[in-house]
Amino acid sequence: MGRGDVGPGRKLLVTYVTAGVTADWVEYLFAMQEAGADAIEVGLPFSDPMLDGVTVQQSSDRALARGVTVASILRELHEVRDRVRVPLIAFTYSNLVFRPGPAALCRQLAEAGVRGLIVPDLPVEEADEVEAAAAAVGIELTLLVAPVTPDDRLAEIVARSRGYIYAVSRMGTTGERDSLASSAAVVAARVKAAQIRPARAGGIGAGAAPGAVLTEVDGRALRPGDRRGGSDPAARDLTGRDSMLDAGGVASREAAGEDRTERVPVLVGFGISGVEQVAAAGRAGDGVVVGSALMRRVLDGATPRDLGAEVAALRGALDALD
Repeated sequence: MGRGDVGPGRKLLVTYVTAGVTADWVEYLFAMQEAGADAIEVGLPFSDPMLDGVTVQQSSDRALARGVTVASILRELHEVRDRVRVPLIAFTYSNLVFRPGPAALCRQLAEAGVRGLIVPDLPVEEADEVEAAAAAVGIELTLLVAPVTPDDRLAEIVARSRGYIYAVSRMGTTGERDSLASSAAVVAARVKAAQIRPARAGGIGAGAAPGAVLTEVDGRALRPGDRRGGSDPAARDLTGRDSMLDAGGVASREAAGEDRTERVPVLVGFGISGVEQVAAAGRAGDGVVVGSALMRRVLDGATPRDLGAEVAALRGALDALD
């Protein structure tokens, strides 16, 4: 999904499905797509998902018990890629990335039609190899910000995250909650404040003079290709490259010749359950990520049609926001 594909002010809805949780798991993916999900995280099952709570652990255990592998999941996705109309983001852990090697895995993901990658146990300080491998095949590496992330680290994450920035609503693991944590609005606001500021001259986009400062992130000047002193193909979205997700209200374009502000969408996730929490999280950020609440429904026997109705209700709650 490129810039401008989402209407003005539209809040983004990203859903999650554990690949292989049932024999017909791709039907849940299509049900989410038809119900209004803007993108779908596809969980690659792992035996020790340290950041996930009981629900996703159970769904991963069920998938692994069925004998699914990363290779079998990607084969299934490749077979149906012509039916997929929304970005797919692989959600997995470092073990599954580094065992085949980041370059090999990212190449396989791209061949299966995957557009993004989230590796929640990958520290930003150790992300260079994965970041380069993803960028080389057009995959966007999304990074996470927690409520306790210090400002200097947050600035680094903001500068490097692609697709969207995952604002973790609370400390702890994923899983359904009775209420939205107060820290959700705080972390979303911090990420927004740390993002791209209008350029003093020239704005963002094609035609800027070589070496011109295009924008600043937390006071640090960024130029085309800048990333901690090196050249980063993924940084091109700072100069106008399309990203897989962009809320219509995020990119604010003034009259021709005036400053323009663009930033990556901030999506609030972890423990988001039900329409009321989705609406509250949507107000705090540019959209939401809903995973465990949906996977609980699958584990409890919901059909793809049932899950589609659930996602449609979440979509409606976001669309009803001012």
